[in-house]
Amino acid sequence: MAIFGSSSGSSGNVDEIKSTIIKQLQQEAAVNNARQLIGKVNEHCFDKCIPSPGSTLSSSEEGCLSTCMEKYISLWNVASKSYIARVGKESKKYGSQETIAMNSLATGGD
Repeated sequence: MAIFGSSSGSSGNVDEIKSTIIKQLQQEAAVNNARQLIGKVNEHCFDKCIPSPGSTLSSSEEGCLSTCMEKYISLWNVASKSYIARVGKESKKYGSQETIAMNSLATGGD
């Protein structure tokens, strides 16, 4: 089955292909966001909580890491929910959810 350049495909097939591509891009964006979250947690919490790395963690370092990660992930969740709400409002205002999703992916979610 040809994805591009097929003149014999019906509108339903094009919509199905478009939907599949958008879902795949959204999944890839979600994976990228998770990687960024983990990277930022590692960067910020490690630097803050472990001043001199060794072979083991002290109980205070473990507690600091736990608290730091919980706070960072909580803030990430709040920011994500706010962003999703904004995208929802824009999709109602401007129309097509697909257009909003593609613009969101193209701008890195900003």
